Amino acid sequence: MKRYRQYRLSLGWQILIGLILGIILGVVFYQNKMAITAMQNIGNMFIGLIQMIVLPIVVSCLTVGIANMGDIKQLGRIGGKTLIYFEVMTTIAIALGLLVGNIFQPGSFIDIHQLQSTDISQYVSSAKSAKDSGIWATLMGIIPTNIFKSLAEGDMMPVIFFSVFFGLGTAAIGKQGQVITQALDAVSQVMFRVTNWVMHTAPIGVCALIGVTVAQMGLSALAPLGYFILLAYATMVVFVLVVMGIAARIFKFSLKDLLFVIKDEAVLAFSTASSEATLPRLIDKMDKFGVSKGIVSFVIPTGYTFNLDGSAIYQSLAALFLAQAYHIHLSLGQQITLLVVLMITSKGMAGVPGASFVVLLATISTIGVPMSGLTFIAGIDRLVDMGRTAVNVVGNSLATVIIAKSEHEFDEDKSQKFLEHMKNRRAKA
Repeated sequence: MKRYRQYRLSLGWQILIGLILGIILGVVFYQNKMAITAMQNIGNMFIGLIQMIVLPIVVSCLTVGIANMGDIKQLGRIGGKTLIYFEVMTTIAIALGLLVGNIFQPGSFIDIHQLQSTDISQYVSSAKSAKDSGIWATLMGIIPTNIFKSLAEGDMMPVIFFSVFFGLGTAAIGKQGQVITQALDAVSQVMFRVTNWVMHTAPIGVCALIGVTVAQMGLSALAPLGYFILLAYATMVVFVLVVMGIAARIFKFSLKDLLFVIKDEAVLAFSTASSEATLPRLIDKMDKFGVSKGIVSFVIPTGYTFNLDGSAIYQSLAALFLAQAYHIHLSLGQQITLLVVLMITSKGMAGVPGASFVVLLATISTIGVPMSGLTFIAGIDRLVDMGRTAVNVVGNSLATVIIAKSEHEFDEDKSQKFLEHMKNRRAKA
């Protein structure tokens, strides 16, 4: 009797199939309001499921990780290294975007007035409120006056701030704190199990999210901006393979192995254009990959606010694109000013919905580009957002390994065993 081998598609392949089906549905139901509403609601339901589990995982994992670390000096050292690394990589990303924009001149090949404009009123209000708040308000906003309010609003940085101190306090009370760490560890295990259930709906969510984007915009809208889109993606690929590859090599680590481990999460981030969609699985996977739980729980959530390499590339490249489209020549001094402004605004507005677009709104006025220019690239923002979100996820994964290696908190044996396990599972699939 023959035994037939059962083939099971991995999550990554399921999501890719959902992506293709979503594009087909978007073309079929182009400008169909009923279909758009249905797909929008299905997509929002999937994102809502992800948001439901993100904060419980962050609070439980970060508190347990910090409590097990128990050393405020070590935490301070890790925090300092993490923020310095984030700032260096973000600056390189912005500079790369400016360099590519100067070399390939993407804005010189289009007539800005022939492009289709898109309503950006929702981003304008966000940019104005974020800009008016200033850097001090942003810093003070990190301290939660009401942790339950921060949890309800999904405000990540105050939650991280509270969890760090809660973890240190738990470690400080000794044996009594073990009850808390055991309970929160159980909570994290439960939430990871829920995450696995939620991920079964990912292909459907991806199909709906891509479908509504294509149905609203139409494939024909991509043609005039095709060169800019391709250039943005090519720049992101260069950043991942070259810049991140060099960083990995400096710390004697294989970027290829990391990309193999997080390929499903990268595909999920690309398909949904949502970093939150990958956060629960990324924390769990990097822990299994050999990074200590304390570093994983601290670096990844913090990176979602401070380490947005893909977004930084897009912001600098888009700013130059618009300047060139309006025939505005930027001197070296103006471009250096643009780099500094982007470094500041990207940190201050990272928690704002549509953050990358909001940062552009707050930045382009400093180089003389009319704000109305952004209405012409708003339509393709979602499409580019997919790529920059995937780059952000890869960057944060790499950051956890690098910080862990610098602290000698990376388990090489555990890493190799998990890598072999994934390769064997793929071979059997």
